[in-house]
Amino acid sequence: MFSSAEIKRCGICSQSVGAGQGEALFTAECSHCFHFSCINNYGYVYRLCPVCNAKWIQLPFQRPFNQFVNEPAEPLQFFDDEPLPHNSNTVADPMSVDEDSHKVTIKAIPERPAVAAGQSASLFAVLVGLKAPSLSDDARSTQSQRAPLDIVTVLDVSGSMNGMKLNLVKRAVHFVIDNLGDCDRLSIVSFSDHATRVLPLKRMSETGRQDARRAVDLLRAGGGTNIVEGLTKGARVLEERRFKNPVATIIFLSDGNDTYNLRGSLLGRNAPEYLHFLPPSIFPRNQSSQLVVPVHSFGFGSDHDPITMHAISEASGGTFSFIESYEMVQDAFASCIGGLMSVVTHELRLKVRSASHGVEIKSIPSGRYRSEVSNQGSQGLINVGDLYADEEKEFLINLSIPIFISQGEDGKTSLLDITCSYKDAVSKQVVEIEGDLVEIKRPEAPTPQDMAVNLEVDRQRNRLRAAESIQKAQEMAEAGNLTGAKELLAKNRDDLMESAAGRAGDGLVRWLEGEMKETERRMGSARMYEQSGRAYAMAGMSSHASQRATSRGNMVAGAAAPLFSMGAMNVVVGSAAPPAACFGGYATPQMANMVKKSRQQSNEGGEGNTSKKE
Repeated sequence: MFSSAEIKRCGICSQSVGAGQGEALFTAECSHCFHFSCINNYGYVYRLCPVCNAKWIQLPFQRPFNQFVNEPAEPLQFFDDEPLPHNSNTVADPMSVDEDSHKVTIKAIPERPAVAAGQSASLFAVLVGLKAPSLSDDARSTQSQRAPLDIVTVLDVSGSMNGMKLNLVKRAVHFVIDNLGDCDRLSIVSFSDHATRVLPLKRMSETGRQDARRAVDLLRAGGGTNIVEGLTKGARVLEERRFKNPVATIIFLSDGNDTYNLRGSLLGRNAPEYLHFLPPSIFPRNQSSQLVVPVHSFGFGSDHDPITMHAISEASGGTFSFIESYEMVQDAFASCIGGLMSVVTHELRLKVRSASHGVEIKSIPSGRYRSEVSNQGSQGLINVGDLYADEEKEFLINLSIPIFISQGEDGKTSLLDITCSYKDAVSKQVVEIEGDLVEIKRPEAPTPQDMAVNLEVDRQRNRLRAAESIQKAQEMAEAGNLTGAKELLAKNRDDLMESAAGRAGDGLVRWLEGEMKETERRMGSARMYEQSGRAYAMAGMSSHASQRATSRGNMVAGAAAPLFSMGAMNVVVGSAAPPAACFGGYATPQMANMVKKSRQQSNEGGEGNTSKKE
């Protein structure tokens, strides 16, 4: 039985439902009472009481769910996306942008200045680094200097999300809504037993924001977890749209395992087979040229499925973040959209070519980015894709160098010619950049300075070794060998600190050492590994493979005190560092600024964005 006080308040808006107030009322079979205008929008989709989760037989409406945003019920095809504004392709005033500063820059550093003329080198590394241009500090100029977005949020509203978790997710999505630009578009898909598109792809104009906020406020938790249906519907929103912004992505959040498509035990070393039910646009079966939409996955709490979420993000070119503390979900979303709202280049391809006879490209360890070596080692290619403003990518090109036949006192060997090409997000024009020719000296008797390993090359090797160690340790932990996993991490931490960069006090090495130590700690027991170790390791693996910031554990990318910059050679922990030098080493200034804005809003009471209470 319910008290009269409960029945006299609407179960959605919590306002009075007393008779004689001039508003139609609906009383459900479970005796809870609602304003007809409130429950008409809600019940069409969920068919459950938002107060007690009782299943309704009699439904309170005769009109489509989406009438509150002047849209028809969910169509068979999602070709109802809002048209783009006529000025969405407007190019920034050329007088306001310095042409050279708004281009990608290339650096190239050989691991040593020289190789003795009478010696060959079977494995000699050249560090090739890329840095994207910055955005203007002026907000209006920033909008015209970056690519507009189409974002679909795919949100888990299963029963386990009830209460504070769902309220915090609502607050986080409100933050996203409030910070997207007028040319950006947002769609919202929720899923539990089934998936529902609760908001079509709409521009975030003032009207669009109001519709989006109402859609978020009406979300209620209940039922099971159908990850496949949720992601499939989210992908359809982008696949079937009539108009296309230059950047399209899915933000996917879940706190549990799929309870509808799972066959057998999930615990194992491979992602479940049901992922192949997902559309190729987010889980491609091969490396074809079809459009693939990045999925940025957020595992929420200790019961989510990191194996599946990591696999989806890796396959689609997104990132996987682990949100251990529920309260950090808004900051994690803020960090992610801070990057997405600063895309300045598209389809970037880095090309390297042998510059001398006998110099051969042996390998390119490029992480998640597809690379290839062709023409018997004379050419190499890395497909990098989009870059955020100020984002840096660094790759080691491993070469073999032949014996030098001297042709004078100042003999040199040319190693690499480097070029990159991309589409500028503002002008849509193809830009080609040529790097400096990479050369080394070939003296008969090299000096000690000639043979010193460059610290920037060494620190990049350390990053690759740390990433490989975390991946191997995670694989050992999956096989049940937690002791071996911890021993591997401990040994490699010691090796890291003994490297040239480690002995020099390099900030990157210090951060990598701390990351490996925390990964090792979270493998302290089988229970600890299940609850947080697996997700923490996989979020780190995702970050290093893409050289892109992810949130993990209780740390949000862009929120911590500065540690180091990927472009700074020898920054010691605690010293002054540029704004990009935030948690994880890959956070950009735009990501850090958005996290700062999120925290300022929370400190000022911004958590009140979600007006409806569970």
